[in-house]
Amino acid sequence: MPRVPGIAYVDGPRLRRAMLAACRQGRRVKAELNRINVFPVPDGDTGTNLALTLDAIASDLNGMRERRADRVAAAAARSAVLGARGNCGMMLSQFLLGFARGIDGRARVSPGEFGAAFVKGARSLDRSVERPVEGTILTVVRESATEAAGGGDSAGDLSRILVRTLDVARESLARTPDLLPVLSRAGVVDAGAKGFVEMIAGVVQLIEEGDDVEDAAATATSAAPGESEHPAWSPIAAADHTFGEGSRRYCTEILVEGPDLPGEEEVRARLSEGSEELLVIRADDILKIHLHTDEPRAAIDYCATLGTVAAHKAEDMYAQYEAARAAAGTVRRPVGVLVDSGSDLPEAVVRAHGIHMLPLLLLDGETTLKDRIDITSEDIQGRLREGGPLPTTSQPPPGDYIAAYEKAASDSEVVVAVFLAASLSGIYQSAENSARMVPHLDIRLVDSRAASILVGLLGLKAAELAEAGMPAAEIVEEVGRIRDQSGIMFTVRSLDRLMASGRVSQFAGWLGGVLDLKPVLGLAPGGTIKALGKARGTDRARALMLKLIEEEIPAGAREVRFGIVHVGAPEVVDPLRAELKARFDDPEIMVAPITPVLATHLGIGAWGIGYMVED
Repeated sequence: MPRVPGIAYVDGPRLRRAMLAACRQGRRVKAELNRINVFPVPDGDTGTNLALTLDAIASDLNGMRERRADRVAAAAARSAVLGARGNCGMMLSQFLLGFARGIDGRARVSPGEFGAAFVKGARSLDRSVERPVEGTILTVVRESATEAAGGGDSAGDLSRILVRTLDVARESLARTPDLLPVLSRAGVVDAGAKGFVEMIAGVVQLIEEGDDVEDAAATATSAAPGESEHPAWSPIAAADHTFGEGSRRYCTEILVEGPDLPGEEEVRARLSEGSEELLVIRADDILKIHLHTDEPRAAIDYCATLGTVAAHKAEDMYAQYEAARAAAGTVRRPVGVLVDSGSDLPEAVVRAHGIHMLPLLLLDGETTLKDRIDITSEDIQGRLREGGPLPTTSQPPPGDYIAAYEKAASDSEVVVAVFLAASLSGIYQSAENSARMVPHLDIRLVDSRAASILVGLLGLKAAELAEAGMPAAEIVEEVGRIRDQSGIMFTVRSLDRLMASGRVSQFAGWLGGVLDLKPVLGLAPGGTIKALGKARGTDRARALMLKLIEEEIPAGAREVRFGIVHVGAPEVVDPLRAELKARFDDPEIMVAPITPVLATHLGIGAWGIGYMVED
């Protein structure tokens, strides 16, 4: 056993560092987990799904300075639920929720309390699985928990307990093929279980060697160490069994938010018929559901009766399976999607679909801020209200584009990148130039001819088409078709910020302020800004915008989605949502704050509506 420093307790900072180390190591083995992913469906995405879940945890923990262990554990669990992807992500989330409940109320955790919480996490996971299968992550977590709680002669030293727990976890992992015939036939261990073992290994490595784990959250913009070392062959390509151990086609995940959500058992009972791999997690005001089904829309519609569906996705596992079997080397998704942070996509939607994001930049004096990472929508709203100096916007350098391309390409064979309109910014031109610098990557660029949430809606559509198995060339063509019949309109409370950025004249701004005239602006077919009308006061501006949108959407259009965005004006959301639902037969509506890089040009009180016509 390696010589390691003794650990008598875990507080918030120690637990946070341990979690970040676990996230980094779990991310590092992504390619290997994809390669050996043959159960329950041989679709080669366990590594990708686990990595995306760990990205969500690391992103939220990276800036945390909480001293209490229980609050760090609760934050990690909630982040895991919100960002959970696939069976492995859902199971990890359920374990972390149980662990967090096991140390609730404790600022510091003793080795014995840590072991007891580990057991509580394992039991929480066991209870959550409708049809448990041995030889999977369930077995490895349970046996690891028994060792963590036992402690033996190491009961007072958490470092020695974790080293012994890792040994037991590895032994348990090695036995998974003996318990699950499909693993034995493929000659592999369970992928999800291996991911969990690697996370423990990351914590032990931190204890034994020490490390700077802050770069665990950097996976949002770059590939993790070791990701470039792809294996040359996958047992998925040689699989001679039928499509997995199940038969349902769509891997469906739904995130529901609301104050009065039902319990896990009620939702599980409602969705169990006709589904497989059903997992339901309730964490305060959120529900996360994962299931394999042939009718994803029915599940989504049911969940919409429970609360607000913040995000959902339905991935065609047949298409994934065929792509994984055909892979000559590394098993990756056929098509991934990249957008810029000005797309205003809600974080829940980004995480649900595994969409990659290029952060745009703001310059605050001598400091460069990454949009949505170093500065949030709430931050910029506060600064706009204070009326002091504001950051200016700046294009990312070529290195940022290349890092984003490489990160997205580590998950996908082809990357479809949907960016802000070329007519509005130099971002698209820079994206083209940067793509030429990585000729070994297959990057397909789409000029959205749009801004804000309309870019996001188009990027979301690209992700959904990819999940349905559509080839990249057809996705680009279809997104272009939809783009040409969609639009966005917006208005501002004051023209001050638009005047400051040169978008309107000083005289027009002064006149608008005197008369309380609210401009309704939109995008011309080429993507340039055009004036659509003006109205006196907010209520009339809302009525005018809704009227104009209704005129733009073809009569009889059945597939229309909307996005509502605002800069510190949440009061506009409910009236707009109610009007849109009444006029367009209860459509899907996303709501998001406008990202800082756009908010600084529009000012406090600005809001807009994007609409995407898919017919």
